[in-house]
Amino acid sequence: MLKEYEMKKPEDKEVLQAQIKALRATLTGQQQTIRDAKLPVIVLIEGWAAAGKGSLIKELISEVDPRFYSVVSPVIQPETQERYPFLYQYVKAIPQNGKITFLDSGWMEGAVQKFLRHEITKEEYRRRIRQVNEFERQLRDGGYLVLKLFVHIDKDEQFERLRKLSESPDTEWRVTNDDLWQHREYKRFLEAYDGFMEKTGDVIPWHILNGSKRKAAVRDAMQFLVDMIDGGLRNGRYVGEPFEEEFPLVEIPKLAEVDLSPAIDDKEYKKELKKLQERLSALHNVLYRRKIPVILCYEGWDAAGKGGNIRRVAYPLDPRGFDVHPIASPLPHELNRQYLWRFWTRLPRTGHICIFDRTWYGRVMVERLEGFCGEKDWKRAYNEINEFERALTDWGAVVLKFWIHIDQDTQLARFTDRQNTPEKQWKITEEDWRNREKWPQYEEAIDEMLQKTNTENAPWHIIESNDKKYARIRTLKIIVKALEKACDDHFRRTVE
Repeated sequence: MLKEYEMKKPEDKEVLQAQIKALRATLTGQQQTIRDAKLPVIVLIEGWAAAGKGSLIKELISEVDPRFYSVVSPVIQPETQERYPFLYQYVKAIPQNGKITFLDSGWMEGAVQKFLRHEITKEEYRRRIRQVNEFERQLRDGGYLVLKLFVHIDKDEQFERLRKLSESPDTEWRVTNDDLWQHREYKRFLEAYDGFMEKTGDVIPWHILNGSKRKAAVRDAMQFLVDMIDGGLRNGRYVGEPFEEEFPLVEIPKLAEVDLSPAIDDKEYKKELKKLQERLSALHNVLYRRKIPVILCYEGWDAAGKGGNIRRVAYPLDPRGFDVHPIASPLPHELNRQYLWRFWTRLPRTGHICIFDRTWYGRVMVERLEGFCGEKDWKRAYNEINEFERALTDWGAVVLKFWIHIDQDTQLARFTDRQNTPEKQWKITEEDWRNREKWPQYEEAIDEMLQKTNTENAPWHIIESNDKKYARIRTLKIIVKALEKACDDHFRRTVE
């Protein structure tokens, strides 16, 4: 792509200025239409050091209402300092419906630079390319308009610009060691950029700008934005078709096949609880020291005992090293973004634990059954969720998912107890009774969810919870066993 790109010849300055003025007016007018259509737009601007990315963004936003756009410059940190997954800061930056985000470099630079510095392996680099394609496709299928620009200059042009910047005390700070390293290794970067663009251009195509002609680059970028936004507005928000990728799925029984009779007596419960909580407390210290992130996901029937189960897991943990996220209906700013955004932004740092009380699986349960999303959206979500969880485990996270299971009779008894006990009445709502009437529909949806998302890397565990104490012990045993394995595996890798 870059190697075959031909630089354009100079153009008349007055003509260029007139074209830019007209396009700027069009872009300014489109802003209101974008807001009305609730079209979210992401403009990714990649390119060479000193190619003029910052100046280009300045021109693009010069007449745009600053209340409805943001400019984000992601920081590329050394791999040793990373505390979140590769895509975390880019997902975090996506705009709400009707707004625009300009990214001053992004996932391309973030992957290529680390690879050329040998901070990540070839295998990890390939994983990141796959994650980028998945991320871009999920954004596109969720209705985002994603535009990708690369500002191209040759090595001689880059040298002159870096030299000029370095000669002035007012601009020399803009020339970093990374910029100089990129110039010295121009050929390696050219190969890497070219390869990255070829491997990530199928879902969202790249658009190359001639950075050596600044005004022409501004005109071409504006023309590209105007045309693509016009097309997005004319065609309406895109809704992606459902599809299934091959994931390593593990068989899991349907809910109706699960024996809910297991129970534990009080004496054994207290003994096991003390032992398991002490072990979990010790493991938390090891996890923190080895920087292993842990994500525990709780789903289950109303009144199944999720809250009590979570309390017994959280009690032995250092409160500075874990968070519990109770997930309710999305707030307006969450509803106006891709549905996984509110979970990406709640992920733990390495060495920390986060517990989700309800999760992203609401997409294929309550949102599906209550009509809060379209059929294509929830059917597509199985694959998107598997991709999301694979990105987490590729990062090194331990992901455990629990379905806290009870039968209908047990639920009715607990609902009645809550209704008749003043201090428990806050736990029962009309919605709980209404959802109970849809038990068969929910059970069908849950069985499909379990079958399609019980992957080897992020398994489901159906927890028999007619006896809450038994459920707590079983959950703790699963967590302790998984964390012991994760710590052992990490130790073996460091020794090897």
